[in-house]
Amino acid sequence: MLKADLGSRITDLLKTMPPLPAETKVLVVGGGVIGTSVAYHLTRLGWKDVVLVEQNALAGGTTWHAAGLIGRLRTTNSMTKINKYSAELYSSLEKETGHSVGWKQVGSLIVGRSRERMQQLARSAAMAEWFGVEVQIISAKAALEKWPLLRIDDVLGAAWLPHDGKLIPKELTLALAKGAQSRGARIVEGVRVLDIEHRNGRVTGVVTNSGSVAAEYVVLCGGMWTRELGLRCGVTIPLYPVEHHYVVTEPIPGAFDELPVGRDPDLCIYFRGEGDAVVLGAFQAESRAWMVDRVPDNFSFHLLPPDWEKFAEPLRHGKHRIPSLETCQFAKFVNGPESFTPDNNFILGEAPELKNLFVAAGFNSVGIASAGGAGKYLAEWMIEGQPTLDLWSVDIRRFGPWANNRAFLRERVTEVLGLHYQMAWPNREFTTGRGLRRSPLHERLAAQGACFGAKNGWERPNWFARGGVKPFMEYSFGKQNWIDCHAAEHRACRERVAVFDQTGFSKYVVRGKHAVNLLQRLCGNDVDVPVGRVVYTGMFNERGGFESDLTVVCTGREEFYLISGTAQTVRDLDWIRRHISPEEDAEVVDVTSAWSVLGVMGPQARALLGRLTDADLSNAAFPFATWREISIDTATVRALRITYVGELGWELHVPVEQSVLVYDALMKTGHEFGITNAGHYTINSLRLEKGYRAWGADLSPDDTPLEAGLAFAIAWDKPVPFIGRDSLLKQRETGLKRQLVIFTLEDPEPTLWGSEPIYRDGKAVGYTTSGSYAHTLGAAIGMGYVNHTETVNAAFLKSGRYEIAINGRRYAATPHLRAPYDPERKRILL
Repeated sequence: MLKADLGSRITDLLKTMPPLPAETKVLVVGGGVIGTSVAYHLTRLGWKDVVLVEQNALAGGTTWHAAGLIGRLRTTNSMTKINKYSAELYSSLEKETGHSVGWKQVGSLIVGRSRERMQQLARSAAMAEWFGVEVQIISAKAALEKWPLLRIDDVLGAAWLPHDGKLIPKELTLALAKGAQSRGARIVEGVRVLDIEHRNGRVTGVVTNSGSVAAEYVVLCGGMWTRELGLRCGVTIPLYPVEHHYVVTEPIPGAFDELPVGRDPDLCIYFRGEGDAVVLGAFQAESRAWMVDRVPDNFSFHLLPPDWEKFAEPLRHGKHRIPSLETCQFAKFVNGPESFTPDNNFILGEAPELKNLFVAAGFNSVGIASAGGAGKYLAEWMIEGQPTLDLWSVDIRRFGPWANNRAFLRERVTEVLGLHYQMAWPNREFTTGRGLRRSPLHERLAAQGACFGAKNGWERPNWFARGGVKPFMEYSFGKQNWIDCHAAEHRACRERVAVFDQTGFSKYVVRGKHAVNLLQRLCGNDVDVPVGRVVYTGMFNERGGFESDLTVVCTGREEFYLISGTAQTVRDLDWIRRHISPEEDAEVVDVTSAWSVLGVMGPQARALLGRLTDADLSNAAFPFATWREISIDTATVRALRITYVGELGWELHVPVEQSVLVYDALMKTGHEFGITNAGHYTINSLRLEKGYRAWGADLSPDDTPLEAGLAFAIAWDKPVPFIGRDSLLKQRETGLKRQLVIFTLEDPEPTLWGSEPIYRDGKAVGYTTSGSYAHTLGAAIGMGYVNHTETVNAAFLKSGRYEIAINGRRYAATPHLRAPYDPERKRILL
């Protein structure tokens, strides 16, 4: 009955559907809120030849049963921009299209019942100020005034977001469809896509149950059906459906439709008004994957059976927070599957495996709130040929094939749904779906107390337990349980020698007659260097922002070995491949799994390695930024004289089959030099002391090398102009409005994690992009961009009084325009 009623509404709205055309410029697959938003924004930006096909009726899948909560604040600037735009669009859509979406700006309320939760709310409120979202921290009594049915005797306070709201998801979808159709888009229901057609690495169209359609672009917005479509054409789209529940009560005295959207994350519940009733939903810490071999084609307007047993805990918590639920009856139980991804961020962008195939799917219960902005920025990406905003956190290229294993997805998504309401601890690691990619040294490091984290599927040692500490994380917003272990590792590297397993680094070989020309075009620095040289460089987009930063090793006249961050494997590979022109003799190959990497760093690194090799490691014979093939005990390795920690050292790139041999030799011989295992948390604190930047934190597609203080790594006048050069020359001429600065706190007690607002003379000017505790300096350390409407220069940066907000309190901070630690002089620069 529901499907028939909705189909009738759509027929009235869109009148007669056009026939399926034989060809189109853009074919959008999926008529939920995401697909209609993409079509709406493509036509709004001028691409009129758009066809949207839906296998059943518009607003199906997850859209029709979504709760319709619209929040503006997210954890990053880019994601907040997406949600802010969405809310602004929704509030104006009826005026544009004549179709009401049921938008009501009722505000949202997040209650806190623990000190830690109130700290998190304070951190969120502080960042919201910089993002331009109004958030007020209010008392429990004030929360009761906003939501009169609440029990507040155990509530410490709340966050109030007055500009949040709610709407009716299916009406939003119909309004977007109407807006797209008014500008020329054609919408055809009852058309199921069976396969994606492609040729020579480029999409060419689709095969449907009503015939084939040729298309220059195809956009997959099929919700929980999208992974299956990707598998049919060799594209990795890791998402999986999870059971998600909410109930609707019978009428309750005191309930009304304009009640704010309420959340009690400590109890894992949300609630809002629904007429004179209440909706109660949950984001439980452990959920259930929908154990289905394949999502049925005809499931668009169906639900799973009610699961009162699974919902028993949220219901008990709901009755605690809203006592009137104790005696009410329930009119509806909604168990609607939704697609979730391995990291709780949605999937957006052009598939690296297939040119002009774009994806917008896996929205992790934020599809309604994010649809407007996601559609806008994906449309801009398609039209401009590259993202117009830093979208790395949702970029499809953050996943490799390892993430699309169904058994892994079924395990991981049971944890992901609940993350919406779990504490947003710094450095929080997933507990499910672990152990997928391991260094050959994994078991040895585990036996020596390694506490592992996972990045891009790789298990990496974050820190090593010692002194009676167990190798398990105890999270907090202050110093965590590993701080003393971290201090020992940090000091060992500064004073003696430490070994770091960095096997997860992304590694590539670029080779061919035109390899050097390709890299000269992609890299800001000059990489046309003699064999044996090592070059640090950035790769930039047309705006001059960092697409990546990496190390380029010249291994031959027509071959280069490239090293970049662990998370960037697919992204960097794709960026290089898409810039190889058909007439160029060049190729790039991913060799990440072929090499282990052991960093041997510290003042005693030369002495230690000297015992294990017959190579001359003196500065004259083996200068900085060079590499040699050397022996280590009975193994042969590539030794790179570089450092990311600010100490004398070498990166040893070891064939994986010899990595255990090399590690054992280092540890055996290194005993007399005080060698210590050290993890990635120590790399972070060491590199911050030396002012080394990290892509994905301090560097992004929105940040330029001039703003980041990395102009030294640009070869402005090399024979081959690099991508982004014109934008950077213009910025160099006009001056900077923002600049990356290192900060240390004057108070030695707090620590920095990143995402803490920076204040200059009492005014917010930015936020920290990364942070740690600098044990050499005896203070917390962080980096962050300082922004100003006028020119930002050294005089401006030095003249202000700086503070950084941590957990609701501001701490005095000292800015540094150069690294606060100088290993050459072995002293601290203050």
